[in-house]
Order: sequence, then C-alpha cells, then structure tokens
Amino acid sequence: MNPSRTARLAKVVALSSSIALLAAGCASGDSKDAAQPASADNPVTLTITTFGTQGLDPLYKQYEADNPGITIEATNIDTGGNALTDWKTKQAAGAGLPDVQAVEEGWLGQVMTVSDSFTDLNEYGAKDIAGDWVDWKVKQATDAEGRTIGYGTDIGPMGLCYNSKLFKAAGLPSDREQVAELFGGADSTWDDFFSVGEDYVKKTDKAFYDQSGFVWNAMVNQLDEGYYKADGSLNIEGNTALRERWDQLSAAASKGLSSAQTQWDWGKGQAFVDGSFAVMPCPGWMLGNVKGQVEGAGGDASDGWDFADVFPGGAANWGGAFLTVPSTSKHPAEAAKLAQYLTNATSQATSFEEAGAFPSNIEAQKFKAVTGENELTKFFNGAPIGEILSNRAEGVKAQYKGADDSVIQEQVFGPATIAIDKGTDGDTAWNTALLTLQELEIK
Repeated sequence: MNPSRTARLAKVVALSSSIALLAAGCASGDSKDAAQPASADNPVTLTITTFGTQGLDPLYKQYEADNPGITIEATNIDTGGNALTDWKTKQAAGAGLPDVQAVEEGWLGQVMTVSDSFTDLNEYGAKDIAGDWVDWKVKQATDAEGRTIGYGTDIGPMGLCYNSKLFKAAGLPSDREQVAELFGGADSTWDDFFSVGEDYVKKTDKAFYDQSGFVWNAMVNQLDEGYYKADGSLNIEGNTALRERWDQLSAAASKGLSSAQTQWDWGKGQAFVDGSFAVMPCPGWMLGNVKGQVEGAGGDASDGWDFADVFPGGAANWGGAFLTVPSTSKHPAEAAKLAQYLTNATSQATSFEEAGAFPSNIEAQKFKAVTGENELTKFFNGAPIGEILSNRAEGVKAQYKGADDSVIQEQVFGPATIAIDKGTDGDTAWNTALLTLQELEIK
C-alpha cells in the first residue's frame, strides 16, 4: 500500500462528512429559471461535467444547433474516481458545480445522502417519461422522498473480452460461441473462469487476465448484496460469500493468472497488443476503452480482440451513470432539458455507437445503431455487441450501493488487489484491507 496515496485519499473521504453540513448552502440556486427560455436573444451557457468514455461528445454540437442561444461548455474527467473527488470537493465548498453533473453508479450512494442539493427532475417532467428507462435504473435515482435526481445514461451488463489470436495460439477455441461454451455457457462459474485461466498459463507461461481489480469488482457487483446490505449497513466482516470470492481471486493471482497491469493504463495500451494478457471482464462501456487502448498503442482490429456472450456466475452489472442537475444551477430548466436530451433514445443509441455505452433507455436498445454494425462491432471481429449486451442484461439486478461503496472499492480493496497481484498472500491482503476499513472509519 502507498501510504501517501492512502493519506491523500483519506482526506478526500473526510470531505464526505462535511457534505451534509454544506448541502443547504449548495441548494441556493433558483428552483425555476428566473430568465426566459434560452434563445438567440437570450443566450445561456450550460456547463456539464462527465467522466471516462461516455459517448456524449458528438451530441453537444447537435443540441446547440437545435437550440439557438445555448452554448455548452463540457469538461470530461479521465476516470470515475477522479470525478468523484472533483464532485466531493466542489459539493463541500458549495461552489463550482456544473449545471449538469454526471454521477457514476458506484458513488450514487454518496450523492443520495445529499439528494436535496440536487434538482428534483420531476418538476421538469421526469415522472411522465419514467417508463423510458429500465425500471431499476429509475429506482436507483429516486430518493426516499420520491424525488428523481438523475436521468439514466448507460448500464453495464457484462461479457468477456478475449483475444482470439492468443486463445488460438494456446490451443483453445477462438470462435466466440465456442469460447462461451469453454467458460461454461449459461452455467458459467468463476471456477470455470479460473480453471481456463490455469490451463492458459500452463500452455503459454503468460498471464490470463489484465489485473485482479476489475475481476474483483465484477465478482462483488454480482452478489445480491455487496459491500452493503440492502438496509444500508456495512457488509464486509463476516460476509462469507464475499470472502469465498476473495479466496478464489487471491488463489488465481498466486498461480500467475494476473498480469498485474495498472488500472486504466495498461502500459499506455501496449499490454493489449503485446500478448501480456488474453481476457478481461467487459461491461459495455469498457469496449470503447479497449478499442481506444489498442489503437493508442498502434494496433487495430487485426490484433484479434473479440467479445463473448458469457460471464462467470451469470448476469452482472458494472457501472453506468446518471445525469443530474445540482441545485446551484442558475438555469435548472435548461439544464434538465439538456440532461433529458442526452439520455433520450436517439442520444443513447449515438452514445453506444461512439463508446459502447449500452442504453438504459428501453427504446434505444432496439435501435439499429445498437443492434447493427458499427465501428465497435468492426473492431471486435464482427461481434454482435448490441445483441450480446442485451442478452447479458437479462437477469441483472441493481445492487444497493452504500454511501462509501466506491471508497471501499478504490481505497480498501484497490490496494488489496494490487497486493495479491504483487505476491502478497490472500489472508494478509484481506486482513490489511479490514484494517484500512477501520482506519477510514467507514461504517
């Protein structure tokens, strides 16, 4: 564990304790726009902060063209974790928040503790269009008082990205349907996944998956209850299901299955093209990242990456986001209108084409832009990505995310997964994680 990093991040966590105290100060914006709707004679600038690869960029210019007088100033932060830090800092300060704020599913629990510092989108028609999204996505963004504070963007049903060339070279099936069966098909388990991995390592003397952090995240998200129980209480110590999965993962790392890559870096994408690993868990939004990493390292579709309709342990969701309107916005009606546009069926289909962000909008899931050929399907060897993600979304249940869910993932188990990748035994890494949990005073 990096002590300086832990200390720095602990300070960020401490900000959450001040968020509730400052929430009232963050709610100082007008509940309705004081000015008339934006027009050429009444120009309005809207700010929006997003993160990662959400596929929204192409939509901004179109919105400006369709709405004279609107200018969009967009800020994109590299990762959801850094976006969380940015939001916490500005929320605690009571200043600097944008008109439209993207919120990642993993930190929605923290946002919900100060939900009254966000605009209730029901005031701008959210109730009337609630049926446009999968029902659990709407429930996630609705607080205890029935206020809807966010429009859903994507969801993260998961399949497996794999390198067909590396599989073939190892004497394993490379066709995506055969690969799905190799991992157990509809009955795939994590035991199947790690067993295939052990076979691959023995045949190639190379690592199987990129790093343990993403595998762990998927394993946790798949449980009925993860770091928190549905009643909001912490659910780590004494959680046998969680510990059993940790033991599986740490055992796999000890056998050389992990390539110990740095999250979100992968050697500037080089690990995707040099054979460093052959498989990784992929929610829909990750597909755009894989394509970008490969191309950033000078590769292309010929490097052999593909996408299989299978996932160990069954349906799982990782991530997805919401567009919210902080109550500090001076233009809440215009901001809500923009958020609604960016999450409507046509826009979500565009986001999917751009970044593989699988729509939470039900109508968008049926668009040809989602089900048909696009730049992502071409890159992934013609894989029917939209069809696969639609299949993988069946049976997904929204896991309750507590206030510090993302903090636990990144600051408690993040260092622990790095530790097992570097050779620390599973028991030691687990116990260290529990000590970090106590030090951060997460309850």
